[in-house]
Amino acid sequence: MVDPMPASPDDGGPPLRAGEVLRLGLHRTPELRRGFAVSLSFAFVVALGRLIIPIAIQQILDKGISSSDPDWPFVLWTCGAATMALIGFTLLNRITYVRLMRTAMDVLYGLRTRAFAHVHQLSLSHHNESKKGVLVARVTSDIETLAQFASWGAVSWVVNVTMIVVALGALAVYSWQLSLVLLITLIPVVPIMRIVQRRQLAAYDDLRTKVSDTLSEISELVGGIRVLRGYGAVASRRTRMRERIERQYRSQLRARFFFAIMFPVSDVFSGLALAAVVGVGVWWGPGWGLAAGTLVAALFLTNLVVQPVAELGEILDQTQTALAGWGKVLRLLDEPVEVVEAEPGVDLPTGALDVELRHVDFAYEAGHPVLSDVSLLLPAGINVAIVGETGSGKTTMAKLLCRLADPTAGHVLIGGVDLREVARGSRATAVRLVPQDGFLFDTDVAANVRIGRTDASDDEIEDAFDALGLRWWVDSLAHGIHTPVGERGEALSVGERQLVALARAQLADPGLLILDEATSSVDPETERALAEALAKLATGRTTVSIAHRLSTAELADRVVVVDAGRIVQQGAHAELVAQGGVYGRLYESWIGNTRAA
Repeated sequence: MVDPMPASPDDGGPPLRAGEVLRLGLHRTPELRRGFAVSLSFAFVVALGRLIIPIAIQQILDKGISSSDPDWPFVLWTCGAATMALIGFTLLNRITYVRLMRTAMDVLYGLRTRAFAHVHQLSLSHHNESKKGVLVARVTSDIETLAQFASWGAVSWVVNVTMIVVALGALAVYSWQLSLVLLITLIPVVPIMRIVQRRQLAAYDDLRTKVSDTLSEISELVGGIRVLRGYGAVASRRTRMRERIERQYRSQLRARFFFAIMFPVSDVFSGLALAAVVGVGVWWGPGWGLAAGTLVAALFLTNLVVQPVAELGEILDQTQTALAGWGKVLRLLDEPVEVVEAEPGVDLPTGALDVELRHVDFAYEAGHPVLSDVSLLLPAGINVAIVGETGSGKTTMAKLLCRLADPTAGHVLIGGVDLREVARGSRATAVRLVPQDGFLFDTDVAANVRIGRTDASDDEIEDAFDALGLRWWVDSLAHGIHTPVGERGEALSVGERQLVALARAQLADPGLLILDEATSSVDPETERALAEALAKLATGRTTVSIAHRLSTAELADRVVVVDAGRIVQQGAHAELVAQGGVYGRLYESWIGNTRAA
């Protein structure tokens, strides 16, 4: 039986209305505001250019050939002037579309980069509670809906709305009666479009959520393929995947239903508008003093109104999916950034750094307190191991020390400075975390090590490996430091990925080094190499190790024992073993497991 799919945690709450999306979008998108008046002016000029033919025809019919003796010089002059004007307006038309497209692309570029940057600034609790596929959808598929809209829909709205206003104004100059007939005929389209628009926007908002769910499921399936194959669970997960796709399919059909309504509605009312203007103009036009040329021009102008109306009905569907995607991205951008960087901030001193935690509390948004009233003072240059059972809070302490999160109460001081006041660049240089998984990017060894210091040369990268005694390992690689590591470093073993992570930290040369048990989950031979590299890496700097194996604690200058979010013991390994308590139980359990192994 396939487990039921929970409701998506994706940005809960009702969908934003179109007006709210536009208001927030204008506020959060400076590229859209920049130069908009100029672009609108260009669109107005283009709309005026489309009036050339109706005006020229009216002038020729009413003044050039209305009598028995046509004024051919006037006709030729009018045709020549209209031709020259059309050429000029064609060039302006091209400039207008290029400008509008460039504005649209600038908007997409700015929105995508800001959304991506914002994802990296969000708190750890937000990342823990959000599915990775949802965040990926925000900066990819949701913004892609805007890209499709920008390539045609956005430009069409600006040009067509301007064209409707200008053509109606010109028609009113010729005959206010016919312009009124046209307006009365087309007015019912407005409430119909409004009703459909509201329901369509809600449908597309639901569709964007379903797309996020599908992407999350795909991400899990691809990332967990080894486990699924190992346990023979591929079929059940495929069933779950099909359910996700089925939900997205039904949601998309519902959204498209509204498009199927608007497409014929706009055509019907466009045809009615033309028929009404023709009928009224022919029947009552002569009595209103309308000449033949004026009636013909009125028909041209009516067509210049109804064509954009029909086209706007078609692009309403694309507009709704773009607004739904834009609304999702704007909600992401409105997620509060809890770790706010100090500007300009204080620089940390060089060399080994002392560490102090003063009455620190921490809790994730949707969870129980993780740390409670933790106080700790570590002198510069010390090698400390933090131990505790799973869920005790030791890894959270490491995250606070490198400011992946801020404490909910209390202070974390590095080098005597509150981390909240430290400049981002100084913290990144002076404090480095080597995580347990040793994450690598899909490039070569050198590029992954260079993350530690982006301006480092190949020689400096080689020196980092030499300093850790890892030359033997580099020489064993097919292409040395330029050996590809594969996606997530999968071309290397777990231990080899950790060797690269240690070289990365060595190149950075931090004053505080935080190790989330770099020797766990590796074979004994690689563990010995890692232990030797770690000993060299810790020289001359403060080192805090999150110890999952007590062999790490045995080598530390001090052991800090955490239990249920509190520090319950501190001291040297031998002292704590003699004391018993929490550390004694952990040690006995570890010894028992070692002997059993």
